[in-house]
Amino acid sequence: MKTAVIKVLGKQYVVHEGDKLTVDHMQGEEGSKVEFVEVLLSATDEDVQIGMPLVEGVKVEAEIVLQGRHKKVTGVKMKAKKRNMHYFGHKQHMTVVQIGKITAK
Repeated sequence: MKTAVIKVLGKQYVVHEGDKLTVDHMQGEEGSKVEFVEVLLSATDEDVQIGMPLVEGVKVEAEIVLQGRHKKVTGVKMKAKKRNMHYFGHKQHMTVVQIGKITAK
């Protein structure tokens, strides 16, 4: 099984071929192909390549499955003894990616 550690939008993820990965919002339409070239580690059953900082010649191919938003996160600010409550919420944009092939030169 091929495994890689990739860097996407400043965050690192461990991925295997066939995985679905939820990342922060990326540009692109649903169904379009993306390629991750910032690979920090690449491993197969036989060998492991560790980059310093990146592994040369390794890329991860993926397809954008969904452009959407996470569930709402709510918060509360309260001022003691004043009966003042302020509620707020936030929905973060996300992209779901299906990992295809992990290829090396």
